[in-house]
Amino acid sequence: MWKKVLIANRGEIAVRIIHACREAGLQSVTVYSTADRNALHAEIADESVCIGPPSVQESYLNQNALIAACQNTGAQALHPGFGFLSESAEFARLCEENGIVFIGPSPESIAMLGDKARAKETMKKAGVSVVPGSDGAVPSVEAAKKIAAEIGYPVLVKASAGGGGRGIRRVDNEAQLEEQMLVAKEEARRFFGNDEVYLEKLIIEPHHVEIQIIADRMGNTVALGERDCSMQRRNQKVIEESPSPLMTPELRRAMQEAAVRAAKACGYYNAGTIEFLVDDDRNFYFMEMNTRIQVEHPVTEWVTGIDLVQTQLAVAQGQPLLFTQDDIQVRGHAIECRINAEDPDHDFRPSPGTIRSLHIPSGPGVRVDSAMYQGYTIPPYYDSMIAKLIVHAPTRAQAIMKMRWALSEFIVDGIDSNIDFQLQLIKNKAFEAGTYDNTFLEHFLSEEKKNG
Repeated sequence: MWKKVLIANRGEIAVRIIHACREAGLQSVTVYSTADRNALHAEIADESVCIGPPSVQESYLNQNALIAACQNTGAQALHPGFGFLSESAEFARLCEENGIVFIGPSPESIAMLGDKARAKETMKKAGVSVVPGSDGAVPSVEAAKKIAAEIGYPVLVKASAGGGGRGIRRVDNEAQLEEQMLVAKEEARRFFGNDEVYLEKLIIEPHHVEIQIIADRMGNTVALGERDCSMQRRNQKVIEESPSPLMTPELRRAMQEAAVRAAKACGYYNAGTIEFLVDDDRNFYFMEMNTRIQVEHPVTEWVTGIDLVQTQLAVAQGQPLLFTQDDIQVRGHAIECRINAEDPDHDFRPSPGTIRSLHIPSGPGVRVDSAMYQGYTIPPYYDSMIAKLIVHAPTRAQAIMKMRWALSEFIVDGIDSNIDFQLQLIKNKAFEAGTYDNTFLEHFLSEEKKNG
């Protein structure tokens, strides 16, 4: 049994993990770059270690510095959070080699699922529906043309090692294919160090629905309901909710069973998310599996009553799950809005700077996960998300109403934010009706631009 956890991340997720460690009776160690010297996660942990300059390559992605921080502080386990090295099989293996427990799945599972083409093959063998496309990476433009002709345009060119919406290009006809493949390969090489790409049929106007699973090392795997993540801009999620307004009891059961099969096929343990595309006829197709805690995990925590981060810690300690599938009951409705330091009126330009005044909404059924405080200076080097506003209510209509007043009371002065933009979306009739899909935000922004 270990008692000290190093958190290899920053911002609100680092703060969230610190809280979970405290409740579990564990000590926390955080790391910070010189740009984050005054960050909340560096201030409130039991111990903090500076691991380098602002550049992520020299700090939060510096594997050797993170291992050294564990060794120097006596941390026996490491929680990667999300982003950075959270889905690096190489880093998970390095932790193992140095006797450090990686709080996540095995390096083998991460490697299998991180290669999107290989993951797709694994899912097909497990009987999980996948989007029609190439069998693995496409070796050449000529091969891509042949496959695209067989499955039909439009198609997506996708990075095999991709994630977070990077390395994806839409192709509407053969004339565009070669150029878009080259662009996707270059982006994949730059972001992931691997320029392999594969082809996938583009599902028109799909819904993005994901299933949260948690599994222990004894093979017990439980699905914790679904989240609808269809409100997206450039493949980046903006609003998430649970349960999905698209869902029926039959569809939920089928998707959860598929997700559990998918996890078991990979020998998976700890928290993971299986992401699906769902068409208007409620056919669903495996898209990818994220081998980490998700940004949007709070909506699942609220409707199920399961603390996902504490469960991660328990699983990593070798403990069995304390609940079964029959124990999981989805109660009420939860919605999460991602609050970003950005200017929606100028193409969502990042807005670093100092927070002069701050009012965070509160009350029954309102949760804010954040690492900002009055006087805090948001650095320009990292992701622009500064908070997550989550609400919970007995019904979806009540949750929407609660989110409206919570957004209206959320004040961040000194920087630009997307709070008013989120309020526009929450008040939109398509969101209220639950009829929005992955293309909604693109059309919404296009209309906004047209109308000035």
